[in-house]
Amino acid sequence: MRQKMFLYLMGIVTLAVFPVPALWALWYFKDISPWTVIDLPGILHVHTLLGLEWGFFYAAICLLFFQAPHFKEELAQQHALLRSLKLNLFDAFFLSFCAGFGEEILFRCGVQHWLGVALTSVIFVAIHGYFNPKEKRMAVYGFLILPFILSLGYWLSDLGIWFCIAAHFAYDLLLFLFLTRKSA
Repeated sequence: MRQKMFLYLMGIVTLAVFPVPALWALWYFKDISPWTVIDLPGILHVHTLLGLEWGFFYAAICLLFFQAPHFKEELAQQHALLRSLKLNLFDAFFLSFCAGFGEEILFRCGVQHWLGVALTSVIFVAIHGYFNPKEKRMAVYGFLILPFILSLGYWLSDLGIWFCIAAHFAYDLLLFLFLTRKSA
């Protein structure tokens, strides 16, 4: 129970705190309103649905790779963790949305604004631990997910932040659902 509460706290921090530096920096240095960045009306655009499709599609590709014996050990660790947390459907939706919203505002709208798409994408994947040279299997996964993260960065200007948020949310949600189903 304590681990699950910590996970919820981290979700809330990601949702509410991660966007703050990006929104503040854009407002302070570039005079771009936080409301312009978040673009609430954009959530109703067809691009949001395209983001959901893209995220589910890419997650499905990754899940096919997860079936390879190469990832058996990593999946076993993830299953054990999720079993201990006893995540339900609401948990999966909540945590996926928190990560999708908070991380995309921070990285796509903030970091990417100054460092560009490629460097921001590599940093994003590395921060998640997927480029650890001691974990070669996870590095393979890092290179598998890198094109997805790059696509979000390159499509931000054409499809908007809600495309990116929706794609990230859908990707995380499908992986959560797969791993929780396998953990039950």
